[in-house]
Amino acid sequence: MNSRTFPFQLLISPAIDDDRLQRLREVAGPLEIMNCHTTADAAEGIRDTEGFFGKLTPELLSNARRLRWVQSPTASLEHYLFPELIEHPCVLTNMRGLFSDVIADHVFGLVLCFARHLHTYIQRQLRAEWAPVGGESERSGFSHGPAEVSEIDRRHQHLADCTLGVIGAGEIGREVLRRAAAFGMRRLAVDPLCRSVPAVLDDVWPTARLNDLLAESDYVVIAAPHTPETEKLFRIHRFEAMKRSAVLINIGRGAIVDLDDLTAALQNGLIAGAGLDVFETEPLPSGHPLWQMDNVIITPHVAGASPRIAERHLATLLENVRRFVAGDSLLNVVDKHKWF
Repeated sequence: MNSRTFPFQLLISPAIDDDRLQRLREVAGPLEIMNCHTTADAAEGIRDTEGFFGKLTPELLSNARRLRWVQSPTASLEHYLFPELIEHPCVLTNMRGLFSDVIADHVFGLVLCFARHLHTYIQRQLRAEWAPVGGESERSGFSHGPAEVSEIDRRHQHLADCTLGVIGAGEIGREVLRRAAAFGMRRLAVDPLCRSVPAVLDDVWPTARLNDLLAESDYVVIAAPHTPETEKLFRIHRFEAMKRSAVLINIGRGAIVDLDDLTAALQNGLIAGAGLDVFETEPLPSGHPLWQMDNVIITPHVAGASPRIAERHLATLLENVRRFVAGDSLLNVVDKHKWF
């Protein structure tokens, strides 16, 4: 961003609460902040504003004459972008990076459930049922001989023997890979831009090698954004490329995975299980077959939930306002044509 002469305006719509507004004014200095409580105020105010935070609409954008920067309140942009905004010369920034560690923790909660059958044991606990997955033969707890591996042992994975593949080595994908490294797992990733994750993965493959990743991974984690390129990326041919023993984990976007094809893949044994936080249709209908599958773990789009998110959200906004005032480069600049 170039330096500027004040006064200029930052318009906020919908309006934010007084506490956050005061924090913004403390860093905004000479930048006038318009906190718009009505769409009429926003439509009038945006005529002369240079910066915008909130939900921008085609109607608002059509009134803008000096707009240079738009801050999205979200990390995902599939419901934020529209053709006029994509072509507008303004800089768009988003909230990526706020959820990365939280979502990566959620991913490994799912991985550990499948590796150690925790979801199954929780269900059996509710029935007061002592029944190890893999059989009843070794309740005593004594180890078997060195040449003998029981079915119980076989059914409980050793994570260091497993390969985890990540689709999308962005902020979230990199955090997932770091946790996989801590568990000693072999790590693979594909990404359209990133080619390495320092100290974690030296060789991130281009997305053209997705099927290679699928063929080698015991856990496939979708950490990609919803873009025109990733929409319905997972149809039946992707599941056919996976190991029959593999588990799919989707904490990216529901639109990346065709819901009918995923259901068919699970019903027909193309994959062993799925941990799903996002769905093509949300909420997932109560009568959907996925609810009744004991090899599926469903969470209701909460992978990013954390008491830390609100403070991080505000911190990112404050830092970008500070940078905007100073004429510095902004955080989280988006390529609008790529949606990320």
